[in-house]
Amino acid sequence: MILEEMTTVEVEAALKTCRSVFIPFGVMEAHGPHLPLSTDTIQAYDAGKRAAQLVPLFVAPPIPYGYCRSLGGHDGTISISAETLRSLVRDIVQSLYQTGLRNFILYSGHASALQMAAIEEAAERVLRSCPDANVAIVLEYDVLLKRMAGIIETPGDMHGGEIETSRLMSICPELVRNDLLPEESGRESPKPLLVRDVKRYWPSSVLGAPRKGTPEKGERLGKIIADYLADLVKRMEAFEPH
Repeated sequence: MILEEMTTVEVEAALKTCRSVFIPFGVMEAHGPHLPLSTDTIQAYDAGKRAAQLVPLFVAPPIPYGYCRSLGGHDGTISISAETLRSLVRDIVQSLYQTGLRNFILYSGHASALQMAAIEEAAERVLRSCPDANVAIVLEYDVLLKRMAGIIETPGDMHGGEIETSRLMSICPELVRNDLLPEESGRESPKPLLVRDVKRYWPSSVLGAPRKGTPEKGERLGKIIADYLADLVKRMEAFEPH
């Protein structure tokens, strides 16, 4: 049930059997020379679509902008403020709540502590303003981190590396620049100091080993995510709000 492709009549009919909606959050940020800026958004939307093939689930259009500081300065990176992100979460969830939806999965493909904090803060307010709502906050990287043993070879792989390259090779191989796959890369950190020129400390925007990515690994990761989300939807459909 892809919301942007449905008619209002189809939504009304589907609400009789399903009250759960998946809302994907992404970002526009550098992912090395080989992956598109919208990598996190693509992954998040794909996760919802895969889950909707397993259980009844509305999938909302993805939010393509997110809160991104760590890759600011890299060409093409676009960041919105935490205030804007919180407002988006509240407005979208409250609007869908008025439609009749009650279970909300807020899913981020962007592994940023700042982004997740903004989403969680907004969700806490939603719980107070929407008394019958159930809200779950899910970070794709957290789902995979505990379940990808035997698939991902690179310790500490996280951004633009083996994981995300594999996911994109599986979802949209035409957007992966295979001729530009970089070597394994990391980043410096001046912590606890804040820096203005973040590109100086992370010029590659890659943390991991892109050349170890394969479509087969991406498919296995996609299935892990879909199974996790399908189980979560079933739990939320049976769960009474508190």
